[in-house]
This record gives sequence, structure tokens and C-alpha cells, in this order.
Amino acid sequence: MNFKESFSADVIAWQAEHGRHDLPWQRDRDPYRVWLSEIMLQQTQVSTVLIYFDRFLQRFPNVMTLAASSVDDVLALWSGLGYYSRARNLHRCAQAVATEFGGQFPSTAEQLAQLPGIGRSTAAAIAAFCFNERVAILDGNVKRVLGRVLAFPGDLAQVVQERALWAQATALLPQQGIAAYTQGVMDLGATLCLIRQPQCLRCPVQRHCLAYKQGEPTRYPIKTRKLKRGVREHHWLWLAHGDRVWLTQRPAKGIWAGLWSLPEFADATELQRLLSAWPGQSEVLPSFVHVLTHLDWTLHPVRHTLPKQSDTLAWAELTQQLSPGQWFTREEALTLGVSAPLKKWLLASP
Repeated sequence: MNFKESFSADVIAWQAEHGRHDLPWQRDRDPYRVWLSEIMLQQTQVSTVLIYFDRFLQRFPNVMTLAASSVDDVLALWSGLGYYSRARNLHRCAQAVATEFGGQFPSTAEQLAQLPGIGRSTAAAIAAFCFNERVAILDGNVKRVLGRVLAFPGDLAQVVQERALWAQATALLPQQGIAAYTQGVMDLGATLCLIRQPQCLRCPVQRHCLAYKQGEPTRYPIKTRKLKRGVREHHWLWLAHGDRVWLTQRPAKGIWAGLWSLPEFADATELQRLLSAWPGQSEVLPSFVHVLTHLDWTLHPVRHTLPKQSDTLAWAELTQQLSPGQWFTREEALTLGVSAPLKKWLLASP
């Protein structure tokens, strides 16, 4: 048995005994459930996805239900999961599957990769798990496993090197048992071949691993490009009138794209100028830093409560000074797609 055959055989045997088998999207390998899980698992831990996955299926049990929904409904259920472009692409993809394929996901990775929000690796995962297509995935976990097993010398920040690793991943595919192999190599990266503390002594492919033999597994995979973190600072206005709060919908692109949020000011002086001319009471709330993948965002919230006695319509002229939006009760706001920090406030506010 050559290296390729023994490597894949070891992965499949380990997966059968030690891999993950009880995840909800593994029950019947339904393409809709696998697709949903793959999108949710991008940049998100399994423990978090498990909470959202079941709740999402209760509201959208199949692709046709999801396609017929509004994007606001999807964003509302996605709220707190982050990377909201995934939710918008999820909705677009469902509509494409409904209109172009009659509600049935295409069965090849090549066709799947043409759908909104489905990249090469996600397409391969769906095709391998649901249709037994012999095609390689290369998500973050698999890059780490194969990068170490092969001691892959290329810098994966370079497209040409990533393509080279794709080619080697394809060459390692077994002739049979593609779903078990694909799950196994993913599980190895998630449970043993960890980023900082790989569990090499427990690894079923240790005998194949060149990085282990070199004594420096954490050197691989090589990727020199570092994400440059940014900083941002804004002032938030929590404008309250009775049991209602004024929310604005964020632009279709950028951070929290399409979500409902509080009015935002880059200049504290501008906000104070507005508030000084308005009736009611202002309260400065504690500032906080919202940490995103590429950005540390400092937010300084101010709550301004308008007099209860007046009708909401009386404040139409006042709210025209803000970004376009509308009044929502707290209960109504919680049904919308809102950012994680705003949702936390809505749940906690008296």
C-alpha cells in the first residue's frame, strides 16, 4: 500500500472510531442541511453553530421556505452569528436554487460553486457528503492537516501555492469512501491537529506526517500575510420615546450590512449639538470596544429619552435630523436583524 492509499485508509479508519458522527447535519446528508452547516461553520465554532442551526431549521425547514422569506427575516435569525454577508448570500443562494434548479441542489461541485456564497471548498464538501463526488475540500482545518503531513513549503498567501496544495489534496483522495475521508480530515483538524497545540501523539496519521518528523508541526501551514487590524470610534444614540427606540438600517455593504442599528455619529460635538436642542433627558452610558476580525471598534453610547406625554408623530421633524429609520418597541426590535451588542442591550434594558 503506497503513501496515498495508507494515508486515506488511516483517516477513514480513525473517523469511523473517533470522528464526529452526531452533528445534526450528519443525520441524513440532506444537501440543504449540509449547505446550511457549511456556511454557518465558516469562521464560527461548532458549539456556536449548533445553537443557531436548530433554530434556523425550525423557521426555514427547507430551501423553498428560505427562498420565499425576506432577507430581513434571515438576518434576524442570523443576528449574533457574525459575518452577515453569509446570511445575505444564503438567501440569494436559496432563491437561485429555487428558481434555477426547482428547489434541488445541483449534484456536482462545479455547478454548486456557481451559486451565490458557495466557494470551491464548500461546493466540494456538499458534493462529497451528499453526492459522493470524488473532489477535495480545502478549508482551514484541512489546509492545516495537509500542510503538516506534507510539510508543504509554499506560502499559502500566494494564490499559486494554494492551487498547488489543492492539487496535492486532490491527489490524496481515496477511490472509495470519499464522505468518510472528507469528514475524517476535517475532524482531524478540528480535534487533534490544532493550531497551537497539535496532539501529535494521538494523531492517526503521525507516521505519515513530515512536519512531525521534522519536530516542528506548528511551522505549517506557511502563510506570511498578516491581517492588518484597524481601529474605529463612533458615538451611538439610543433615542427612546416611551417603550420605543429609533433604529436605522445600515447600508447594504460594510460592517453589519443590512442590519438595524442605532444612529451613529463620528463626531461627539455633532451629537451633543442635536441633543442640546431636544426636550428630554440624556444619559451617557459606558463605552465599550466591539472586537471584529479585522477591527477594534470603540462605541460611546448615549441614551436620550424624549418626554412620554407627546405623540410619536410630534417627533417626525426631530428624527428627520437622523439617518432614515423608524420607531420599534423592544419586542419588535428583537425580531429584526440587529448587531450582537445592540441585541444584548435590548435584552438587558429596563
